[in-house]
Amino acid sequence: MKRWIFFLYGVGCHLLFLATFAYMLAFVGNFLVPITIESHSEGSVVSALVVNLLLLCLFAIQHSVMARPAFKRVWTRIVPEVIERSTYVLASCIVTIFMMWQWRGMDLVIWDLENPLLRNAMWGLFAVGWLMVPLVSLAINHFDLFGTRQVWLNLKGRKNTALEFDEPFLYKRMRHPLYVAWALAMWAAPTMTMGHMLFASVMTFYMLVAVVFEERDLIAHFGSQYEDYRRRVPMFIPRFKQTSLEKVETSNS
Repeated sequence: MKRWIFFLYGVGCHLLFLATFAYMLAFVGNFLVPITIESHSEGSVVSALVVNLLLLCLFAIQHSVMARPAFKRVWTRIVPEVIERSTYVLASCIVTIFMMWQWRGMDLVIWDLENPLLRNAMWGLFAVGWLMVPLVSLAINHFDLFGTRQVWLNLKGRKNTALEFDEPFLYKRMRHPLYVAWALAMWAAPTMTMGHMLFASVMTFYMLVAVVFEERDLIAHFGSQYEDYRRRVPMFIPRFKQTSLEKVETSNS
């Protein structure tokens, strides 16, 4: 019975993420939903700035602290390990929903592209960013990332073995395509307001800081295998030209 409860809990958390992701797309894109990143709010610009910074800090702290191995070692003494990742997803969704609900629009326009070609091109980049997020996560085992694999294996009575290091899809060309996708999703806006720029700027800064800790954890987990990967593959800017070492490896395979 407990296995089924854990499984339904994990699936529920995963579905909540998908709903939150879809709402966030509309929130950032400023369409369809009642409250968006550009919704007008009462009060001064200063009060909106303070509230928004606090919301973004809450988002960053929750995402960073709960993802650290040291926190997980303590946290799994309280929460069963099989639903640890699902609980992280649930907490992340709650914080993200709260941030979007309480967001204060800051409607000073930074840029507004009037040329139809430029405007459509920016919408195209917006779409690329939001499509890349699920595609990249699927390449690195989306269901493990969101905890569904763990509860499924537990339901079947199978051991949850750690995934092997791999370089699928865009990971052959850059180490963090997921962060690149999020950056595109945040910055590709045909109309950029002060509130939107604050959101994109702080999120980008958060990702640049988070990637340092993430890579440290990956080196600790995979050792020389990840260090070799770091030497061969750039962090964010993709490299499409094969190095001589890659050509040798390809010819020997």
